[in-house]
Amino acid sequence: MPNNAILRRQRALGGGLGVLVLGFALLYHFFPRVFHVDPAQAPRRSMSMGTVAPASGLQPERRSAIGELNAGPPLTLAPAAVIAARGSHNANLPEQLSADPPEVRALLEQATRALHAGRLVGAADSAAALFQQALKTKPDSRRAVQGLFDVHARLVAEIDQDIAVGDADAAQDLLGALRTLPNAETEVTQLEASLKVLEQVRPMLAKAAGLLQQGKADRPAGGSALELYREVQKLDPQNAVAEQGIFQVQRAVLDRALAAVAQNDFAGADRELAAAQAIRPGSQQMIDVHKRVDDMREQRANGMLAQAHSALDAGNVELATRLAAQVRAIAPGLAALAAFDEQLTNARLYASFKPGQVFTDRYVDLPGKTPAMVVIPTGSFRMGASADDDRSATAQPQHTVTIGKGFSMARSAVTVAQFREFVRASNYVPDSIRLGGASVYDERSGALREDSAASWQDDYAGRKADDDLPVVNVSWNDAKAYADWLSQRTGKTYRLPSEAEFEYALRGGTRSRYWWGDDAPKHTVENLTGSGDRSRSGRRWSHAFRNYRDGYWGPAPVMSFAANPFGLYDINGNVSEWALDCWHDNYIRAPDDGSAWINPGCRSHVLRGGSWGSSPEQVDSTYRQGADGELRSGRVGFRVVREL
Repeated sequence: MPNNAILRRQRALGGGLGVLVLGFALLYHFFPRVFHVDPAQAPRRSMSMGTVAPASGLQPERRSAIGELNAGPPLTLAPAAVIAARGSHNANLPEQLSADPPEVRALLEQATRALHAGRLVGAADSAAALFQQALKTKPDSRRAVQGLFDVHARLVAEIDQDIAVGDADAAQDLLGALRTLPNAETEVTQLEASLKVLEQVRPMLAKAAGLLQQGKADRPAGGSALELYREVQKLDPQNAVAEQGIFQVQRAVLDRALAAVAQNDFAGADRELAAAQAIRPGSQQMIDVHKRVDDMREQRANGMLAQAHSALDAGNVELATRLAAQVRAIAPGLAALAAFDEQLTNARLYASFKPGQVFTDRYVDLPGKTPAMVVIPTGSFRMGASADDDRSATAQPQHTVTIGKGFSMARSAVTVAQFREFVRASNYVPDSIRLGGASVYDERSGALREDSAASWQDDYAGRKADDDLPVVNVSWNDAKAYADWLSQRTGKTYRLPSEAEFEYALRGGTRSRYWWGDDAPKHTVENLTGSGDRSRSGRRWSHAFRNYRDGYWGPAPVMSFAANPFGLYDINGNVSEWALDCWHDNYIRAPDDGSAWINPGCRSHVLRGGSWGSSPEQVDSTYRQGADGELRSGRVGFRVVREL
């Protein structure tokens, strides 16, 4: 396959050769003496007159303008017989009183052969002379009248043709012959006017051909071949030389478009294509070159997009972004670009995951894997309670928080089995063991009580916990230690969620009081305090969601209920959960980027989300409370976040 430099040389050579041929033809035609040719002596070809006597004033066959100007598809160079047949109608034939006698029929046959042979006028055996002789013998011969009319039409067509290609001498010769025919005064007058126009445009055409040869096809403004050809067309709309010149101008502009493509300058190619379209809209050469450019554009864009995919696969998001921008500049409508843009966005914001995608990380140094994580989409939300909401001053002032980078959050709270794996592998001593005990539910009093024997291995009431229950009786310190251990095992960054991340994830894109709406749920959504719930001894909640029942008194196995819009389970029920932030009494000066609000050495931390024992007010999406980091409670667990 030739390289770009060879293609440019080939295009330049082809375009230059075409311009040179056209310029040579025009120069030879308009200024024959440059080539030591005497116009009076030069042989000529005539489609109509054949060889005639010098005394007639008509020249022998004149040179063909068709071969001379074969630079593109001419508009008016069809055979004169065809033009005459299409443009004429039958003559106004007389009423013939008797049949043509034999001598007239013989003349008519001879005249018809002369007509078909192109010998229209001039000699005694020309079609015009023979038809006129037949009419002298029989004035009412319809064939003779029609034949003379056909000669007339053919002459007019050939003169029009000569004028169209700029052959004023040949047109003048034929015009002299036309004057010899009867009833030709109107056409003669019109054709003489056309010849005057031709004399006016001939120097303009010669100058335009020179500009075209100099490479000034359509620029500069005020000195281009295109402008001169347009001026000629205003004076002579049917001028075939001007039409061919404009064809060559467009070809030159299209060659510039192809040269721009060879340099990967598709923006420049588009500009040249637009310029070519303005010259001759919808021409076949325009269509052909446009398709070639589009094919090359798509080929180049697909190749560059493949490079962008490779860069993205290698983790080089910056390079992939630059390559995608180049693809967009080359072919903004490329079908595969939208899908890659989505991959690029996911790579930039979500480390090549997709929002809503669920995944786990495997440990790098021992068997096992992390809890299932779901990718949380980026976005903004109004955090906290509005100023007219007097339910909790700790959730004010309300402020906008923007989560500019995606993160993933565990689909559920950490389970007893998952926490046990951590304790065994790390030899970590949880605070419920190190400090002794936790707060568990007392069935007799219906309240939490301290139990020195309770530990993370027990459920909310101090009994042995099942593996699929959320781990409770864990402190903030225990939760952080678990997240740090996951980071060590995977090489990824695991931590507790910030308070802003938790509320954003809890809401799941909603603005209502709860993620399911503003009122008590109409169907089972979370493990909440419902008016229909009963304890083992038949206790009821004194303040609960009306007409709601989930069937549990105490925590339920994780993921027993519905997920919120972000795909998170038990996010506002089952157990309240630790956040990374230190406790602050309100949101004055709180971060607005979703990060945790931490004061070094703080002892109190934030708890978010409702639990199996929370009142409806404590399940509000804005509700928050603070607790000592060493708190262990049968209502408190945690889940982790993994940075992307």
